[in-house]
Amino acid sequence: MPPADLGPEPVLELRDVSKYYGDRAALEGVAFKVRPGESVLVFGPNGAGKTTLLRTLASLIRPSAGKVLFAGQEFHKVSAAAKAAIGFLSHATFLYPDLTARENLAFTGKLFGLQELNQKVDAALERFGVSDRASTLVRELSRGLQQRVALARVVLHDPRFLLLDEPFTGLDERTSRILEEFLAGVRAEGKALVFSTHDFAQGAQVAGRLLALAQGAVQYDGPMAGAPLAKLGIVGHA
Repeated sequence: MPPADLGPEPVLELRDVSKYYGDRAALEGVAFKVRPGESVLVFGPNGAGKTTLLRTLASLIRPSAGKVLFAGQEFHKVSAAAKAAIGFLSHATFLYPDLTARENLAFTGKLFGLQELNQKVDAALERFGVSDRASTLVRELSRGLQQRVALARVVLHDPRFLLLDEPFTGLDERTSRILEEFLAGVRAEGKALVFSTHDFAQGAQVAGRLLALAQGAVQYDGPMAGAPLAKLGIVGHA
């Protein structure tokens, strides 16, 4: 039951997308649109297809069938500059362990050709509370601090569309609140957000829309308010 086809044009869209690994379907016939200002929680049990969906939306995985569209165009035809509008956080931090936190962000900023780079790096590190560890090598940081640096890197170039796979992993309570506040503001800025988390209650505080997956297929796609949680087997997580 997808949302009504109203509002701004989709930023990203999946049309009957399937992804197979041998005989196993990681995604099966997924149709999914994301519009500016939407905040979508992708939720489901382990193996439901959450990570595969997010990596497909980020164009890191090519589907076995179906199409992925970005701003109405097939993703593989979209320019690199247009794809830069996306900020993606994976389970892996993709940080360089032998660079400092600051050097990791500065390197990313140069790849994006950012102006006023030092100020933007400072602001991103400050946003996630790692300014005091800016000169520390990433390999010397705890997993939680690495996650903070990874989040700072993802938002550095001010993307219009955020794809976050388990963004709360390793975060302490204070940083989790900071992230919740940041994500809540994404919608107000007219940006799009798709994220997953194993903590349904935490995700429901941020998202206005729920996409529930099971065995690679969409079980529910609609407003968070009024979602049939018991039917979806989510009631114990709320």
